[in-house]
Amino acid sequence: MVDIFWFIVHCIEIVLFVYLGFAAIYVFLFGLAGLFQYRPVQLPSYSQRKFAVLIPGYKEDAVIVEVARQATEQNYPSTLYDVVIIADSFQADTLESLRQLPIKLVVVSFEKSTKSKALNAAMAEIGDNYDVALILDADNVMEPDFIEKINMAFENEYIAVQGHRAAKNFNTNMAVLDAISEEINNSIFRKGHRVLGLSSALIGSGMAFDYGYFKEVMSEVKAVGGFDKELELRLLQAKKPIEYVPDAIVYDEKVQQSEVFANQRRRWLSAQFVYFGRYAFKGLKGLVIKGNVDFADKVYQMVQPPRVILLGIVTMITITMGLINGLAPFWMWTNLVFDFATWFIVWILVVAAFVFSVPKSFYNWRTVKALARLPGSFIVMLLSLFKLKGANKRFIHTSHGVDEENKDK
Repeated sequence: MVDIFWFIVHCIEIVLFVYLGFAAIYVFLFGLAGLFQYRPVQLPSYSQRKFAVLIPGYKEDAVIVEVARQATEQNYPSTLYDVVIIADSFQADTLESLRQLPIKLVVVSFEKSTKSKALNAAMAEIGDNYDVALILDADNVMEPDFIEKINMAFENEYIAVQGHRAAKNFNTNMAVLDAISEEINNSIFRKGHRVLGLSSALIGSGMAFDYGYFKEVMSEVKAVGGFDKELELRLLQAKKPIEYVPDAIVYDEKVQQSEVFANQRRRWLSAQFVYFGRYAFKGLKGLVIKGNVDFADKVYQMVQPPRVILLGIVTMITITMGLINGLAPFWMWTNLVFDFATWFIVWILVVAAFVFSVPKSFYNWRTVKALARLPGSFIVMLLSLFKLKGANKRFIHTSHGVDEENKDK
């Protein structure tokens, strides 16, 4: 009975080592690649496309008016972009304030609200006189040259372009951790991938698409959450690469409370696993038959452990192996030392990937203070794995514009 128990334990360890070890090598490789400079090829001359800047919002009265106003202040010909606010469940005075701005206002109402429904409704109303659909969240603020830089990227005949989404606020420890997480993902899944010749990941906002393609594909998307995942999987399955423009900055409000963080991550994780189930076989088939590495890589990302969970679990296993090794009798040391050493290498790879990916601007005491929240974030993320059922089938709203500065004090 004891032998059977240890055999089962050993099998579980092997499965974990393969799964987590590959994930560690993966983030290390692309984290290392992210250290190198990447700039999209810029042609000497380019045409200026007409943009539909689509900003869907659900009960975003606290931020939407200022976001809309700032969106109209781009260093790009005003005749070549329309800011389209898609207002779902806004207050009457907010709608009136929006009508005073030089924007297009599309008021929508659904029994069950989703971003996909809002975007489809807006495109049906504004028509087809656009070249590019630029998608923002209701809290996003573009740098003045954002549209200009995204426009230049389309000159290379890309169908999809992702901008660099960065943190807008650092007012709580959780916001700082969320900002760091964003930059780690930017380095590994966007910049690092482009350096090695693979496609950038999409984020959900700060992203732009050929308008006709986007409208056609979105008419078929029924996702409640994670519509960007379906978009990138469809793009890469069709061998249409996704560009990344690291110096096209759009600022995004970071979550300020653990509860919001948990809800947001649960929705994201649920979407990832749902799409992995749908595309796992297609990804393997595409790799083997068509050599579509880009598509297979994206499918793998759907089942890869989140970075916080990867770091937390590898750290726990490494520490556990070290304690067992220290308490074990001498005659067991050879096997245990080997186990500890292999897990320690995996831990080093994960930590190195994080060190490579975090921008120098975050190496300060504010980050050190925020790291005290990291164990709690790991627990929240871990518990979220047991609450994924149905999270992708219902709309989970993330509120913006609420100042939680004193929550950590």
